[in-house]
Amino acid sequence: MTTTTTPTTSPRNPWTWIPSLYFGQGIPYVVVMTLSVVMYKNLEVSNTDIALYTSWLYLPWVIKPLWSPLVEMFSTKRAWIVALQFLVGVALAMVALTIPAPKFFQLTLAVFWLMAFASASHDIAADGFYMLALKQHEQAAFVGVRSTFYRLANIGGQGGLVYLAGELQERTGSMTLAWSVVFWVLAGLFAAMAVYHFFMLPRPASDSARQVQGNPVREFFGVFVEFFKKPGILVVLGFLLLYRFPEAQLLKLASPFLLDKPEVGGLGLTTKEVGIAYGTVGLTALTLGGLAGGWVISRIGLKRALWPLILAMHVPNVVFLALALWHPHNLWIVSSALAVEQFGYGLGFTAYLMYMILVADGPHKTAHYAICTGFMALGMMVPGMWSGWLQDHVGYPMFFAWVLVSTVPSFAMAALIKVPADFGKKDA
Repeated sequence: MTTTTTPTTSPRNPWTWIPSLYFGQGIPYVVVMTLSVVMYKNLEVSNTDIALYTSWLYLPWVIKPLWSPLVEMFSTKRAWIVALQFLVGVALAMVALTIPAPKFFQLTLAVFWLMAFASASHDIAADGFYMLALKQHEQAAFVGVRSTFYRLANIGGQGGLVYLAGELQERTGSMTLAWSVVFWVLAGLFAAMAVYHFFMLPRPASDSARQVQGNPVREFFGVFVEFFKKPGILVVLGFLLLYRFPEAQLLKLASPFLLDKPEVGGLGLTTKEVGIAYGTVGLTALTLGGLAGGWVISRIGLKRALWPLILAMHVPNVVFLALALWHPHNLWIVSSALAVEQFGYGLGFTAYLMYMILVADGPHKTAHYAICTGFMALGMMVPGMWSGWLQDHVGYPMFFAWVLVSTVPSFAMAALIKVPADFGKKDA
């Protein structure tokens, strides 16, 4: 049995905290999963090692459900958010210090591992806070906004900071120094963000620690039992694991493909050009896709929007195969192709977010949403681990052709899930 305390609260406009909260959620994730890939490629680590070891960094997001009940049982989501943002800022500073070290690969991976655990814990608190602070129709309306600012963090990291690293390398002649400066900038930014959220996050009455009056061990494991007793749980898990199966493989090789020399099948872009094409133009399109997807779901509901959105997500992957076959040299042709693929990805990912909100609904929604995202991360981690090895053996064109074939399991699971007719629709 549990009871909750109910602090008083005053309303706060969601626009004052949702954009910054999800921008803050996106930064450490893009650093660990994307910025690290570009950095290691610049520092001449092989595709096989990059894909294998950075895929292992998904593990904290996979296993975060194991400690998600603790976020509900101790303190408030608001307090967790602020404390973990300060911790991520410290980890970013540690990366900046370890990049120049002789064993930089091992040392930076260790710090990224720490950052990944802090970021995964922050995700639990932030997503739970989002669901507690907003009504259901507001959650649907703002799912595109949260996705947008999460993607803006990707643009800032994968676009602006990658471009900055390339610019600094050209000015200083040292890629090591360039990336050290980039991580110092990130550390300062994240520390400032933590201070902002300390003052600006609202205090919803429902954001409270669950005071355990019975057996805390039974309470802890009861959260997991309730999740796995949900109706149709095997189909739910299959959808969570396979919806992003193609993207899990493609994302690990997208930046190496753009950076690799033409003689090994890549496009031969500079680091600055990747920052423009993939990190800025592409992610801007992805952001717009996320906004559009949230708007569509709030207008017609998830059930009617599901198939158009999943098709929009997977069909545009064909642009990577086209780029690998034709090797265009014009930066804006490449940027336009990436924009098409990323816009579709943004559309389709909003359907995935709303389905996780549907599955998590209930008295333990914070922990259950964390369990959903853990399975999502597992679905990203395992395929990503073999993607670099596969590409090294078959080349880029065959690899991207395989990514298209990999959409079949995703379509199959989408056909099996059940969604209430008006779920996510405004005024439903």
